[in-house]
Amino acid sequence: CIMSKIALAQIRPELGDKEANLQKIRDVVNGTDAELLIFPEMFLTGYTIRDKIMALAETLEGESVKAISKMARDSGKAIIVGMPERDMEKQGILYNSALVALPDGSVSTTRKTYLVNFGPFEEETYFSSGGPVFPIFNTPVGRVGIIICFDIFFPELTKYYALKGVDMVVCISASPSATREFFEKMMVARAIENTIFFAYTNLVGTENNMVFWGGDALIGPRGGVLAKGPLYEEDIIEVEVDLSELDVARQFRPTIKETRGDVLSKLAKLYDLEDACNRPSI
Repeated sequence: CIMSKIALAQIRPELGDKEANLQKIRDVVNGTDAELLIFPEMFLTGYTIRDKIMALAETLEGESVKAISKMARDSGKAIIVGMPERDMEKQGILYNSALVALPDGSVSTTRKTYLVNFGPFEEETYFSSGGPVFPIFNTPVGRVGIIICFDIFFPELTKYYALKGVDMVVCISASPSATREFFEKMMVARAIENTIFFAYTNLVGTENNMVFWGGDALIGPRGGVLAKGPLYEEDIIEVEVDLSELDVARQFRPTIKETRGDVLSKLAKLYDLEDACNRPSI
């Protein structure tokens, strides 16, 4: 067995209060022996901060980022936290990002690829798309790729990570109650079709009339629900990960081995931006 432990932080951030949320992160770090701690989308500030976003966003050299990096170094744990990220070079450009702070002191981000701009969501008003850059992180629990919320509905992102050899894909999320059923189905599908561990962490509580359902989960590489957080309640879900399960899953269902480059190539050509007229009508 190749055992390690993760902690899924299903806790409610204080809207617009980074200091309070840093303390919540610190409390989780100090209260668990898990080696990888995962917090939801936009946890550092809360999700519905709207016009406060420019003032609250930080670059990788920001004070909150430095504080989280220090927590990771001092504890020897890896920490993933959703935050609004300010581009260090392009004035006024923001991203919906997942900050990754590793025990070696390094910090980096994965930026949300597919922004949500329908229903109650207006992410394109504030954020720029971060794709297509998909870093992979060597964490104490293996090789990890990250997607953010709506990204889960685009299987090519998780497939990319799987083909690059990750052990786990992490999805940090701000999913309201109306979308719960979709996310619960998608996280299992992404794990099965790629024979990977799939970790999901979601906001919980109410922000400006938007109700988040929680439901953090770890899905195994054969689709089993290894851990599941309660609905609409705060909790810290600690669960052990046995990476040896990956080999078993891939032996019985070799979806990665059998993935065909010629099929992926056709898909890429169909959606070539220079040939948009070939796209299916909607």
